[in-house]
Amino acid sequence: MKIVLTCCLLMTSLWVSSQEIHKEYTATKFPDRVILGWNGGDVSKSQSVNWRTDSSVTVAIAEIALSTGSPDFTKNATKVNASTEALIVNGQTVHYHQVHFTELKPNTMYDYRVGDGTYWSEWFQFTTASDKADPFSFLYFGDAQNDLRSMWSRTIRNAYSKMPEISFMVHAGDLINNANYDFQWGEWFEAGGWLNGMVPSLASPGNHEYARNTTTKNIELSEHWKPSFVHPQNGPQGLEETVYSVVHQGVLFVSLDSQAAMLDSSKMESQAQWLEKLLTSNKNKWVVVFHHHPVYSTKAGRNNEEWRNVMEAIYKKYKVDIVLQGHDHTYGRGINMPLGSSRKHPYGPIYVVSVSGPKMYDIGLQDWMDRAASNVQLYQLISIDNNNLSYKAYEATGTLYDAFDLIKDNAGKNELVDRSADLPKEQLDLPPAVKEKFTEEQMKEYESRIEAYKKRKGLK
Repeated sequence: MKIVLTCCLLMTSLWVSSQEIHKEYTATKFPDRVILGWNGGDVSKSQSVNWRTDSSVTVAIAEIALSTGSPDFTKNATKVNASTEALIVNGQTVHYHQVHFTELKPNTMYDYRVGDGTYWSEWFQFTTASDKADPFSFLYFGDAQNDLRSMWSRTIRNAYSKMPEISFMVHAGDLINNANYDFQWGEWFEAGGWLNGMVPSLASPGNHEYARNTTTKNIELSEHWKPSFVHPQNGPQGLEETVYSVVHQGVLFVSLDSQAAMLDSSKMESQAQWLEKLLTSNKNKWVVVFHHHPVYSTKAGRNNEEWRNVMEAIYKKYKVDIVLQGHDHTYGRGINMPLGSSRKHPYGPIYVVSVSGPKMYDIGLQDWMDRAASNVQLYQLISIDNNNLSYKAYEATGTLYDAFDLIKDNAGKNELVDRSADLPKEQLDLPPAVKEKFTEEQMKEYESRIEAYKKRKGLK
């Protein structure tokens, strides 16, 4: 009898494991998917919030108060009305709400909650940006995309637990795998949890945030994107909340929509024109650009040549300092400079490609790369303090994997100080799932690629 029961349990386990089991993320009267952002105002004096409820919630408000150690802070809370929009998801209507807090004090902590007056979220805290060029740090994540609840969660949580003093988070596209699958957005929000409600997010869409509209047959931005996030609408017409800029404590941050550009050359051109106009009038010391498709790929056989030909010239002309990217599910950091030339004073930006989720590809080890990684989940901490930009890439375990500094002189010229030489050797083994599919010839080619890469870097 015990044997039969064991067999039955085993068969049940096998059957369950062979199915795609997804947690349901049903909206209720209580706010969920709470996330901070900015709508284009002065980030030292404003903050915006998005959240979701079921369709029975038709009145949306927020309360905000200066943070104090006493629980009596709630007595001084101010109510602010929110806007609401409906979205039909899996045949059910849900409501997304958005509120803008304005006339805030710079560099000040606030408590807030959102709801309808009866059903409330918990009280969250955030701190406004300084109105000066004070030092700050932010996190950057490459593609999350797959197994968000089970495996991407460890990356974002390790990132914040290791370094909680951050100003915001940057996501370089492919946050999810299927643009309009609500459960994947639910997993993404669950993985970040309360962190999303306390630290603002700046996100660029990737190719997986786009899907074919079943009615128009056009490939369009996810229906979840604009309801879920609040981003500035200061970009080119038709690319609101995917192409935008934010100035934070003396640093210009720019999001570009590389997927829209790949789909429509006119949107490539409009972004280029907008970016050039923005950079022409830029008075900030540092410029950070982020988008999904790499200017230089880390994966063999990928080449975003049209995107590179348009954007890199602008990056070089206007001295963009660093470009943060995703898409290739490996890690690479480097500069586009001729082999043999000194990389101490980069001509052009530092390019980074990274991946924070568990989906992994084989790595190309191209000549532009100075540090690489295969089959590793990573997150990046970037700190800016006056003339110094400090970059550190960490494994999902919290182990430091890559590091460099950019030091800017009074003429705006950068010096690169590469700090990776003292770190553990690069992890270049193929992901097992990729290796299994490689032919003997492909394995030999990959091994010779590794040898050439090591030789170029003077490694044994």
